[in-house]
Amino acid sequence: MKSLVMRSLLTLNWPRGRASHGRASRGRASRGRASLSGLLALIAATLAPQLASATKIESIRTPAGIEVWLVRDPTVPLLAINFGFRGGSAQEPQDKGGAINMMGSLLDEGAGEVDAKTFQERLERGAIELSFTAGRDTFRGSLRTLKENQDEAFELLRLAMNEPRFAPDAVERIRAQIVSRLQRQSTSPNEIATKTWWETAFPGHPYGRPGNGTVESVAKVTAADMRALLKRVLTRDTLKIGVVGDIDAATAGRLIDRAFGTLPAKGDLTPIPDVAMQGIGKRIVIDLDVPQTVVQFGGAGVKRSDPDFMPAYLMNHVLGGGSFSSRLYREVREKRGLAYGVSDQLLWLYHAAVHVGGTATRNDATKDTIEVIEAEVARMAKEGPTADELEKAKTYLKGSFALGLDTSTKISNQLVSMQLDNLGIDYIDRRSALIDAVTLDDTKRMAKRLLDGGMLLTVVGRPQGVTTK
Repeated sequence: MKSLVMRSLLTLNWPRGRASHGRASRGRASRGRASLSGLLALIAATLAPQLASATKIESIRTPAGIEVWLVRDPTVPLLAINFGFRGGSAQEPQDKGGAINMMGSLLDEGAGEVDAKTFQERLERGAIELSFTAGRDTFRGSLRTLKENQDEAFELLRLAMNEPRFAPDAVERIRAQIVSRLQRQSTSPNEIATKTWWETAFPGHPYGRPGNGTVESVAKVTAADMRALLKRVLTRDTLKIGVVGDIDAATAGRLIDRAFGTLPAKGDLTPIPDVAMQGIGKRIVIDLDVPQTVVQFGGAGVKRSDPDFMPAYLMNHVLGGGSFSSRLYREVREKRGLAYGVSDQLLWLYHAAVHVGGTATRNDATKDTIEVIEAEVARMAKEGPTADELEKAKTYLKGSFALGLDTSTKISNQLVSMQLDNLGIDYIDRRSALIDAVTLDDTKRMAKRLLDGGMLLTVVGRPQGVTTK
């Protein structure tokens, strides 16, 4: 599949360069968007129907009973493994925020009899990439290795997850790095706007706490706290795995059991209550002496399991889904030159869902920027997308999905996301049909449902003419 995608890309003229301000640049940008739209339409027409066959997913069961979604790719001697567990920062004790992020940063800092320096040297010597990330609801990891080094790679993965050392010197070194980063973020307008938005949207709920913790909470995290989280979260009952590469089912089963087979069978997750977003209609202005004002905005979203998720996804793409053709980008950036970029996206968690967007603009342009954003959101809520906008969104989202599966790591990551979201092993087969089945009335209904109630805004900077309400 990768070579198929790349051959198609090489036969087309991809728009180069970055758009700049001015009439001429907007003309070039428009031609670039036309080229991109044509490219994605071609991809949707030629590659998307072949995606399922090119990415044949097998569900295998290891001797220890662990389910693995496997895509065999003998064309490159590489192996990419992604995995995920239920349980992220929402599982931390309230006064120990950042503990699971800190734990993930320490898993490759020595394990078993292998000290931190030797562990890193073995990774480097084998050209092995190993990483861990913590979200609000999940803890995920990624391993990438040459086939010839797969045994060494899985042994290091086994050590990291089953026998991390949490040595005092490593704990304090990582703690110092995290604290330094948090201190820098404490003066970042983007970080302040984001932190305030989530605190206001979910007061008193784990989702309202910073995922990486605070300077004060990280200072309280101990090795014992991290060991307790490891035992509660890294367990086989919620484990999802995706493997892509030059490997057969029997070998994959042996290696997966080696790394994951000795993890605890069941976790002990703290129940997290479902929660509705708060703060709709509020605007919070925080004074900060910076040359640009940051605006974060958002409102109620839709869960991934909702039957109306796809209509909402298409509607939001038209509104501000990150493409150059979105209404927010066109109205804020192209027509008025108020900001370099603006976007909005759907975020779905296990116990809540929101749509969140953001931009940065001159202090003296903040009032106009907010008014344009609010007007476009209100217009979308009232009218929904046009038929032409919906058709273009469908083409883009089908084509861009194919482009998003152009490496083994991206495919294995998608396999895990599909499992965590309970989309089914045939989701890649069904995705284009799900998009095509969305009607204009569906998107208008979801626009009214999600956008008609208003938004929460957090504004950080020295905005002129903008006050808290």
